[in-house]
Amino acid sequence: MPRLESKLRRDAAAIFKAGLDAADAGKAVRAHLSITARELKSGRVRLPLKAFDRIFLLAVGKAAAQMATEVESIVTKGPGKRRLSGGLAVTKHGHAPAAPRYIEIIEAGHPIPDEAGLKASGMVRDLLRELNARDLLIVALSGGASALLSAPAEPVTLTAKQKTTDLLLRAGADIFELNAVRKHLSLLKGGQLAALAYPATVVSLLLSDVIGDPIDVIGSGPTAPDLSTFADAIGALNKYDLLGRVPAAVRNVLQRGANGELAETPKPGDPLFENVHNVVVGSNSLALAATARKAKLLGYRPLVLSSSMEGETREVARVHASILREAVTSGSSVRPPACILSGGETTVTVRGKGKGGRNQEFALAVAFAIDGLANVVALSAGTDGTDGPTDAAGAIVTGETVGRAKELGLDPFDHLVRNDAYPFFDALGDLLKTGPTGTNVMDINVLLAG
Repeated sequence: MPRLESKLRRDAAAIFKAGLDAADAGKAVRAHLSITARELKSGRVRLPLKAFDRIFLLAVGKAAAQMATEVESIVTKGPGKRRLSGGLAVTKHGHAPAAPRYIEIIEAGHPIPDEAGLKASGMVRDLLRELNARDLLIVALSGGASALLSAPAEPVTLTAKQKTTDLLLRAGADIFELNAVRKHLSLLKGGQLAALAYPATVVSLLLSDVIGDPIDVIGSGPTAPDLSTFADAIGALNKYDLLGRVPAAVRNVLQRGANGELAETPKPGDPLFENVHNVVVGSNSLALAATARKAKLLGYRPLVLSSSMEGETREVARVHASILREAVTSGSSVRPPACILSGGETTVTVRGKGKGGRNQEFALAVAFAIDGLANVVALSAGTDGTDGPTDAAGAIVTGETVGRAKELGLDPFDHLVRNDAYPFFDALGDLLKTGPTGTNVMDINVLLAG
């Protein structure tokens, strides 16, 4: 491997890691939550502690263990050495390297909900029913909460919800469409967790994995007024021609809701939200800012395209590759040494039966577009450390990736068509494996021109 290309690969990995460090869930909590002798502070929220007899903690998401541990530390080590009166943390299987001391932690299925998540949801509902007006509930929410906190509304079963989620994911539905459906099949999402906690005071710390950081979409907005409706959920299914394919119970619930036979999720202006405070503590834009700083320190000219990248993965990848190629050939977009950065969450319309995720598919599509180009590297990875149903965060490619693959007898185009990027990059040794990172602020793309 040429020396410059080897350096570019190391630099790309270091730049991505800078983004991960900036999005660290524990740091995010520490920056937005503190306790003095008299009050709790979170962002602009100031709450007098004398107003509460008990403090509870509920953490849900891929970063739940890390966020819960930090909240617990702040509460229990603050003035007066208060203790949590109870709580629960629900995270993805394998995402609990650290566990809080005073609350129970449960690992459950993601992105497809499972029985463990169903059990955890029942425990959460039992906890919420115990709260009163003298209680404070701190909610620590991160990406993955929608699937992890599965409490289907009767008569929808877990199996029916699993099938519906899988159909939407395979169709390439975005997070807004997916959550519109999930909220209206749930007993906790779309503001319904806040409704169950009422009249307690709720402070919700949100680690955003959604473009634009809308509080009603992060984790399906369990503590936020819901802007979507039953009609929106039906519209999302119709868009992908899925209404006739989802289980009958799902279809019937949504249609009854759209006809006004079932109560809507809580909307803006509902009095139950008067004592609910939602605070965004981390986002993709903060992570991207850190990657740009790191790139500059390493001697690159950073160009941040957007923290709101969305659309079909292969198309977005080709646009990125064209900007990288232009940087190399003309320098009109940004002169080398250049670092092109973006973040967000693209979608993959799954047509094949291969193994992979959107970041690996992004990298493979870029590899075609930069084939033969010298001194370029592209890295695409998920900040949570998992890309689709795989143990890789993403992958890294160069202008030689396609050529190397063909020498090994691999057909890059076939792997792309079959959505089979994982074994392709595994054979090349170009998978990026971080393990669970303890955060989740969507994806980061790093493209370097030396």
